[in-house]
Amino acid sequence: MKNNNRFQKPTLGIAGFGAFGQLAARHLGQHFEITAHDPSPSVAASAKRLGVTLTSLRSVARADVILIAAPVSSFETVVGEIAVACRPGALIVDVGSVKTIPSDIMRRRLPSHVDIVATHPLFGPQSAARGIEGLKIAVCPIRGSRHARLAAFLRKALGLTVLISTPEDHDKDAAIVQGLTHLIAKVLLRMGPLPTRMTTKSFDLLSEAVSMVQHDAPEVFEAIEKANPYAETVRRRFFDLAADLSAELETALRTPICDDSGR
Repeated sequence: MKNNNRFQKPTLGIAGFGAFGQLAARHLGQHFEITAHDPSPSVAASAKRLGVTLTSLRSVARADVILIAAPVSSFETVVGEIAVACRPGALIVDVGSVKTIPSDIMRRRLPSHVDIVATHPLFGPQSAARGIEGLKIAVCPIRGSRHARLAAFLRKALGLTVLISTPEDHDKDAAIVQGLTHLIAKVLLRMGPLPTRMTTKSFDLLSEAVSMVQHDAPEVFEAIEKANPYAETVRRRFFDLAADLSAELETALRTPICDDSGR
């Protein structure tokens, strides 16, 4: 006789199946039945390899948990489409690099019968290449109380280090942590090719950091620098301090070096 009480996995719908949507599917496949939506036909092979069913955004929005991995440029449109189709009691989570503006969009556009948690995995496909255990994820409660259960799942099932934050505090830190990393990486890449043989350990670490972000989609840098309300202040301060340092160095180079006799 067929057992109708067998445990059924909860459903997860991923809106946006680019690099991070695929990374999420690799680590969440054993915990959820996954469907995904992405307008690009190029993701079909990856979806098949990961056992993910590609479907419409309306169908994805009917899942128990909806993961929004859409770029900033289409984020509000995607949220609006999810809003008209999501079921009461659904948990909606985003994974963008910026939290203040997306959190406000989700709070305004999504119906009151869903819970909302804004998250930012502080890693990507490059830094997660050897696994995600021990890596960090920011969790920002927006609506409802299920952020605690989500945080527990992320810790226990995925081995992540969970950092509870507000969207504003997240963005203040991210403007420095991500903003400066990507700015420095872009400058160094323009100076390339960089040395690979005659290097120090500190330079090797710097080169490793550059390699982790150099293949990020352009939308990531755009989100970090344009959508983060604190990024411009950090960026201007960084360049101002760099200019001050350059001026100090120019002054030092023009100053004669005296010998021991003071001449």
